[in-house]
Amino acid sequence: MTVNKRRVYGLVASMMLATSILTACGDKGGSNEANATGNLENLNETGMPIVKEQINVNGFAAKFFASQDWSNLMLWQEYEKMSNIHINWTTVQTEALAEKKNLLLAAGDYPDIFFASAFSRTDLIKYGQQGVFIALNDYIDKYAPNFKKVLEEYPSVKQGITMADGNIYGFPTIYDPKFDSLRVGAPWINQEWLDNLGLKSPETTEELYQVLKAFKEQDPNGNGIQDEQGWGTGYGIRQHINFLRGTFGLNKQGTMNINLDFKPGTEEFRFVPTTDEYKQLLQFLNRLYSEGLINQDVFTTEPQKFAAEAAKGTFGMLSEVDPKELFKLDNYVGAQVLEGPNGDRRYTAMSNGLGNLGMFVITDKAKDPVAMVRWIDHLYGQEGTKMFFMGFEGVTYEEDAEGNFKYLDTITNNPDGKNLDQAISDYLTWPGGYYPGIVTQKYFQGAEAKENSLKNAAQVMPYALNDDDIIPGLNFTLEENDQIVTILTDIQTYIDEMAANFITGKASFDKWDEYTKTIEKMGLEKYMKVAQSAYDRTK
Repeated sequence: MTVNKRRVYGLVASMMLATSILTACGDKGGSNEANATGNLENLNETGMPIVKEQINVNGFAAKFFASQDWSNLMLWQEYEKMSNIHINWTTVQTEALAEKKNLLLAAGDYPDIFFASAFSRTDLIKYGQQGVFIALNDYIDKYAPNFKKVLEEYPSVKQGITMADGNIYGFPTIYDPKFDSLRVGAPWINQEWLDNLGLKSPETTEELYQVLKAFKEQDPNGNGIQDEQGWGTGYGIRQHINFLRGTFGLNKQGTMNINLDFKPGTEEFRFVPTTDEYKQLLQFLNRLYSEGLINQDVFTTEPQKFAAEAAKGTFGMLSEVDPKELFKLDNYVGAQVLEGPNGDRRYTAMSNGLGNLGMFVITDKAKDPVAMVRWIDHLYGQEGTKMFFMGFEGVTYEEDAEGNFKYLDTITNNPDGKNLDQAISDYLTWPGGYYPGIVTQKYFQGAEAKENSLKNAAQVMPYALNDDDIIPGLNFTLEENDQIVTILTDIQTYIDEMAANFITGKASFDKWDEYTKTIEKMGLEKYMKVAQSAYDRTK
C-alpha cells in the first residue's frame, strides 16, 4: 500500500568527489567490462529477448512476505519469457537480510546478482574496490539507456551513486522527484474532531499544543468517554522530529545528511543535534509528551501493534500514510506545516529522490554481466516500471480510454479479505519498499498516489525546500570511513538515547551543556572535519 516513505527520510546517499581525488583513489572507470563482458554473441543489444539462447543466473533477494515463492511468481515467470534469462532465486525476509548477505560475502559463497539487498554506501565501495561488485560505469553508458536517461535528467542522483573512486557499483531505488507526495507530507489531523470543537487546523507550534490538548480533554468524538489521544506514530519519535525540523529552522539542506546543516549564511557545517534550535525542538516534544499528547509508547511500540490501536480512530493526529488507506478511517486530512517560535515555517525532511544505493549489484561471479545490466535497465523504463508496479493487464490492472492505469477490483477489494499489499504480492514483489527501479506517479498505485495524499503534498509544497538546496549524502573514501565510522555510530547511539531521555523527562534540560560536551569528547571534531572536506571536494 505504501513505499514506506519513512525509508526515504534520512537515507544516506553518496556524492562524487573532485577529479583530483578520483585520480588519487584510482580511476577504474568501469574497466571490468574489458575483462568480463560475457557472451556478446548471445546478446541482443536492444529489444527483447535480451539473449538469444537462455542463460541461468543465480540471484539472492530480500522479500517482504515469507509466503512468496519467487520461483513461481508471475512477475519473474513472465519476465523470463520476455528476456530469456532464468533466475535461480534464493530469498530471505527483510528482517534476516543483513545477516544473510554478510554471511554469503564473508564465505565467498555469493551469487551472480544481489536484488533488493540494500547495500550501504560503505558496502558498495568496500566490495567494489575488492572486485567483488563490478564497476558499472561503462556498462551503463553502453547498455542501460533507461537508467542513463534518468541520470542525465537528475544529475544529483548520479552524484549520489558515484563512489569516491569514480565508480558506480549499484543500481538504486529512485523516487521520482516530480512525484511530490512521495517526497513530502504532513501528518494527518482529524478534521471531524476539529469541526466538532470549532477549531481550525493549527498553523503554529503553540496552536498545535492547544489543539492536541483540546482533542484529549474535550471529548471531540462525543462518546462521553475520555478515550481520545493526541499525536501518534508506530515508527518512533523520529517521525515527530523530522516533521518539525523545518519548523525550528533545522536541516535547510535536507535530511540526506540528517545531522548536518549549514551555519546561517555560510557553507560550513554545524552539527544539528547540538544546536539551540534542536534543543528547542526537544523541549517542545517534551511538553507534548509530558502532558500525554504523544502516544506514551512511542519509543517502544512496533508498527503492527500501533496499527491495531490507530485503527480504533482515537488519535487526533497520525504520522503514517493516509489513515483512509491504512486504517479505513475517512475523517483525516493533511495537517499544516507549522511556524515555529523563531518564525521559521519550512518543510525540510526531504531527499533528492534517491533511496538506497545498493538495491541491485552484479558480482564478479556473473558470467554475463552485460545481459544482467540490460535485465535491470528494463525496470527503469516505462514498460518495465509498469510491469514491476502494476503487473499484467487483465490479471492485476486495467487501462481506461484516457490511458490511466488502475488495479482490478480483485486487488483493491480482494474477495479473500487481503489488503492491497497482500493481494498484489500474489503477483509482484514491490510491497515492503525493497527494490531497485524508479517509482513514478503514473505506475505506482500505493497510498501516496491517492487523492488525499496528493492534496496533503500540495499544501506542503509551498513550504518545501528547493531541489537545488538539497545536498545528497556525503561520500567518504574507505580511509575516511575507517576514521569516522565508529565515532559516528557511538555518537548516534548517544543522540538517540538522550533524545528519548530529554523528551520523556528522564533527563533535565539543565544537563544540555553536559550532553553537548559529551558528544564533543566522543570525537565530533574529527567527524566534522571529514564531513566538511567531503562536501568541499564536491565543489
